[in-house]
Amino acid sequence: MTQTPVPPVHWKLVVDALDPHTQADFWAAALHYEVEDNSALVERLLGAGVLPGEATVEHHGRPAFRDLIAVRHPEDPFDKDSGTGLGRRLLFQRVPETKTVKNRIHLDLHPGEGLRAREVARLTALGASVLREVNEPGGSWVVMADPEGNEFCVQ
Repeated sequence: MTQTPVPPVHWKLVVDALDPHTQADFWAAALHYEVEDNSALVERLLGAGVLPGEATVEHHGRPAFRDLIAVRHPEDPFDKDSGTGLGRRLLFQRVPETKTVKNRIHLDLHPGEGLRAREVARLTALGASVLREVNEPGGSWVVMADPEGNEFCVQ
């Protein structure tokens, strides 16, 4: 008896944020991703009366959800009716509290051989900060923090 293959699980990484739109802008620039444009969906929901106006904000000149926004890889597919990415995504959701402890999960960025210093400078200019440089027998990298203090590494 042949088993039906099970497709891989679709996923997105969700990041808690005080200001999801600022975080989305930072990470879109950091990763060369695109901020998702959900304005058509937001307008449909507003028009149908199922989304109150106070649940929206204007972001980059278009309506957006107030409490969440995502960035997606520019080459990945997305739903044209909602603007929602169907591939590699980071979703930023508003939470009331600031970050207080070390991340349990983080991104490692790999800019390419010999490009680490330039990438660290670029990310710093975008609003990240350098926490420390690590040089160990197994490798070296720079530990950085995004504008809200979430750690990530540049290899």
